[in-house]
Order: sequence, then C-alpha cells, then structure tokens
Amino acid sequence: MVILRAFLALAGGLVTITLLSLLVNALLRRFAPDWAAPEARQAARPKAPTEDRNPQRLSPGAFFVQAGSALLTGAAGGYQTALAARGNPLVHVLALGMVVLALAALSALQAKGEQPVSFQLTLVAISPLGVLAGGLLRLRVLGIL
Repeated sequence: MVILRAFLALAGGLVTITLLSLLVNALLRRFAPDWAAPEARQAARPKAPTEDRNPQRLSPGAFFVQAGSALLTGAAGGYQTALAARGNPLVHVLALGMVVLALAALSALQAKGEQPVSFQLTLVAISPLGVLAGGLLRLRVLGIL
C-alpha cells in the first residue's frame, strides 16, 4: 500500500504539471499567439517544403512567459506531490523533480533544431526547480521547514 501511495503521489504531481502546461499553452495560443511555445507557432502555420529547420527567435516577453509558466506549473506539481505523499514528502518531491528533469531533457533532445538552445536549457533547468520550490512551500505550510 505504501508503494501504491507513493506512485499515486508522483503520478498526481506529473498529471498536475501536464494539465497546467497544456492549459497555459492553450490560453497563450488563443490570447497571445506570438508568446506561445515555438512548436505551437510552427504547428499553426503550414511548413513550406523549402523552409529550413532554423530555430525561431523568441521575444524576451515570450521567453519569460514560457519560463515562468514552467516554473509555476512545476511548483504546482511539487506542491501536489508533497500534499499527497505520506511519510517523507521531500523524497517524493525529489523523485518527481528527477522525473521532470529527465522528461524535460528528452523533450529538449526531441526539439533539437526547432527551438533556440537557450530556451531549451532554461526549461530543462527551471521545471525541476519549480517542482522543488512547490514541495518546499508545502513543507513550509506544514511547519516542517
């Protein structure tokens, strides 16, 4: 039962991050298409056969909005994982941070050449930090920190 509870805590955090990221990107695509993620902008327009795969430049506003949303969605996922975890919530939050780091690195490798490298590295670093911040916030609310 303990393993199932730990798995559900991690899965809940990952689902929280995923759903919030999808929501933020959908809202950005709808209300601020210039600030949407580069892959969302590319999917919105057809690609010419002669178009090369040079990464698009992001405006500073779009860069910070995407980085901020990655931080906040990661924090929400870390908070939810610490909320659902029994025993030692920090261990669960760190495990979720490692999973998010691995997924962000795989995503950056998959998007190689389609997004600016600085954008990819920022998202790889920011997402796990957001998870840790959310978990630490929950521990602070509990009075443990």
